[in-house]
Amino acid sequence: MGGLAGGTTAQAAPVVEDAASGAAAAGDDWLHTKGNKIVDANGDEVWLTGANWFGFNASERVFHGLWSGNITGITKSMADRGINMVRVPISTQLLLEWKNGQATVPSGVNNHANPEIAGKTSLEVFDFWLRLCEQYGIKVMLDVHSAEADNSGHNYPVWWKGAITSEQFYAAWEWVTARYKADDTLVAMDIKNEPHGKANEATRAKWDGSTDQDNFKYACETAGKRILAINPNVLVLCEGIEVYPKAGVSWTSTTPADYYSTWWGGNLRGVRDHPVDLGANSDQLVYSPHDYGPLVYAQPWFTGTWDRTTLERDVWDPNWLYLHKENKSPLLIGEWGGFLDGGPNEKWMKALRDLIVENRMHQTFWCMNPNSGDTGGLLLGDWKSWDEQKYALLKPALWQHGGKFVSLDHEVPLGGTGSTTGISLTDVYGGGEPDPTDTTAPTVPAGLNSTATTANSVSLSWSASTDNVRVSGYDVYRGTAKVNAAPVTGTSFTDTGLTPSTAYSYTVRARDAAGNVSAPSAALSVTTRAQDGGGGGPSGAVKVRYKNNDSSATDNAIRPGLQVANTGSTSLDLSTVSVRYYFTRDGGSPSVSAWCDYAAVGCAQVKLKVVPLTTPLTGADAYLEVTFAGGSLAAGKDTGDIQLRMSKSDWSNFNEANDYSRSTATAYADAPAVPAYTGTTLAWGAPPA
Repeated sequence: MGGLAGGTTAQAAPVVEDAASGAAAAGDDWLHTKGNKIVDANGDEVWLTGANWFGFNASERVFHGLWSGNITGITKSMADRGINMVRVPISTQLLLEWKNGQATVPSGVNNHANPEIAGKTSLEVFDFWLRLCEQYGIKVMLDVHSAEADNSGHNYPVWWKGAITSEQFYAAWEWVTARYKADDTLVAMDIKNEPHGKANEATRAKWDGSTDQDNFKYACETAGKRILAINPNVLVLCEGIEVYPKAGVSWTSTTPADYYSTWWGGNLRGVRDHPVDLGANSDQLVYSPHDYGPLVYAQPWFTGTWDRTTLERDVWDPNWLYLHKENKSPLLIGEWGGFLDGGPNEKWMKALRDLIVENRMHQTFWCMNPNSGDTGGLLLGDWKSWDEQKYALLKPALWQHGGKFVSLDHEVPLGGTGSTTGISLTDVYGGGEPDPTDTTAPTVPAGLNSTATTANSVSLSWSASTDNVRVSGYDVYRGTAKVNAAPVTGTSFTDTGLTPSTAYSYTVRARDAAGNVSAPSAALSVTTRAQDGGGGGPSGAVKVRYKNNDSSATDNAIRPGLQVANTGSTSLDLSTVSVRYYFTRDGGSPSVSAWCDYAAVGCAQVKLKVVPLTTPLTGADAYLEVTFAGGSLAAGKDTGDIQLRMSKSDWSNFNEANDYSRSTATAYADAPAVPAYTGTTLAWGAPPA
């Protein structure tokens, strides 16, 4: 599956050495399989229940939503609500860029919303996020979603494309495995998302006993063995394909009726005759089908009378459920989800949810992202609020014990230290107390330095300490005051709420699980900047023109066309401009997604956010905020045509007749009802009263 969003990569950043960042001390949270179960090192059964968060796979090369949402807040909210595993789609192209020292600073990050990752490359953002996951008790699965960094790259049926060869695909997996082999936050590798292709298509994935390039069973074995040769503790996930030949039919047939067909990645019939063989590490293998409902595609089994019984009998059992029922392998449903339509799609979703819960099958729900066009997400368009109705449907399929959510970490409860909603594996199964004989403190942190400063914040990093058991975290001191509430689990920290043009002194101490604390690091003096940004504020004057691209005021979409013009005498920095289109949601789902269908400046430069109003105004209970990733307008110039579209998550109709910003103009005209701001200053038009 995929989604829509804006943002592109920016200029190159310094090379990050392979072995340096991102690696935590070796831990005890690695997992393996036993029959159809996944267990920890003690043999205790665990239940991987999570969600997908995409964006690293796309052209933005970073999580979607960071153009408005905060990376720490989103991650913490996932942990607090029971997401103990996050599947992260990525591209082979991006892994190779990281491998070659070509990581860039993604422009899809709003630095004001995300000061903790401002200026970081995509690789540094990923490493920062891994440390957040460690802090909050979340485990991570990496999924090669596509060969190329492309928002629609998942549509290509196989794991090689263009300049990305099969060997590069394997090499990318080896590199990322080696980089994180000591980090038990990253515990699973999903070899390739949704290999597919129909019998009569020239390029397609097959499943047989050959070593042919297009045999996904062989590709999964090859990648899996090369991964496990580097880290024998990581789980290897193999998805299915799309079609599989019926008895007596060869893969040379191009007749569709000769094949069993299902969802991309969902056909694991071939495992019965050709199981994936990972050799001595076969207890790391998990099969991972995908399944969707009729709103994604009206599959033939959704016609006529159908229910869970028919789905289980006709679709799930023959394609993948037999692997669980026959105790051959664990199953992790890597993608499932969709819109709550009050009808067939919701009926399918509840049926699969109940199957997952009753069999304690592992799952990662699709998805967190509200900008997944054919499913919607758990988050709403502000990238902060949750779709409570959808979350309520998912919640029974999240691992809970004694009324609290269970992390896959033996030490850290889901939600982090002090969590009121989560517990750790040790809380469930018991475990020893810290060794009272351990009196050895960690080594003193070295290399403390400042990586970024603003008028109100200082970002710090340091080299990892070592310990005779393991380092459990760090404490950061500003002068004599400790500034972190919970132990810092990575080797970086951003101190906020500071005064401009002020000198501060910092030290860092390391601590271990037994409570031993190191001596402080050498002190570092840092002075905050005089002011954020580059001077006297945005220049230029703004005007917004609007036209209506939708002849119907009562269909399920709002389609405004916009132009932003610079009416001043100096250049206008577009990154300082925000435009607000006010509208009413008119019942149905309150969750509204927005897309850029066309922009003369490029949709990658256009960032969209739907913001609900706390108090409805005349003609509006929400507005679409349009901002820009960068660029400038010369005096007298405009952006050209920007074609936008909004729809509710349940696809119910709007009534635009009384919307504040709407007019019936079908040619561009000045639109004072579509106000614009430069910075926080109203520069054009007026909002509703």
